[in-house]
Amino acid sequence: MTATRLLRTVLPALPLLAAAAYAAPVLSTYGPLRNRAMPRLSGCGRPDHVALTFDDGPDPLSTPLFLRLLDERRVRATFFLLGNQAVRAPGLVREIAAAGHEIAVHGWLHRPLLLRGPRATHDDLARARDTVGDLTGRAPRLFRPPYGVMSTAAHLAARRLDLTPVLWTAWGEDWRARATPESVHRTVTSDLRGGGTILLHDSDCTSAPGSWRATLGAVPRILDTCAMRGLSVGPLREHAVDPL
Repeated sequence: MTATRLLRTVLPALPLLAAAAYAAPVLSTYGPLRNRAMPRLSGCGRPDHVALTFDDGPDPLSTPLFLRLLDERRVRATFFLLGNQAVRAPGLVREIAAAGHEIAVHGWLHRPLLLRGPRATHDDLARARDTVGDLTGRAPRLFRPPYGVMSTAAHLAARRLDLTPVLWTAWGEDWRARATPESVHRTVTSDLRGGGTILLHDSDCTSAPGSWRATLGAVPRILDTCAMRGLSVGPLREHAVDPL
């Protein structure tokens, strides 16, 4: 094949190949495959421990109620904060940190990273990291992408910004309007194993209005189930066999 014919064959396919390469990490959103093939990304850790994480805060309406509950149960968690939410409630960000919880970032805006180019992805993560770090006095180390969808640009940006992506092994589907404390508890614990990471939401800013109430009602039941199974509960910083 001549060079000219080769170019005519390859060039039309380049945009498709580039798009496939950019979106390839989206395969990591498939939980069962991710948990087996990418345990670190899934947040798999010590077999006697469960990591409790919350997304989408801070929310002045709901987050303080979660902080009160966790304090009563003497449990610490990891909060993946949205940057645009953090600047609206800076005192609450500091309160979360002062209570001993781990602060991580969920991006600046809750938008799919696959819809953004490399520069926009980097700028979003950098803005969230810097804002949260300035508020707490400590740069966050962990990052969770909106909707749990990574892209090649997100992996590269996270590496440059010294952020480690962490997803989850069990969630409560607590963003749904029909979620109840019973359904959230049942959904979480049906997939929960030692070493797992739980995803919940302490805000309804991207969920059905008032859905956080179902989550708040489910948390004590989830903690009780973990205790019955002999599993300790804490933030991701206490979770990994090799520190994240």
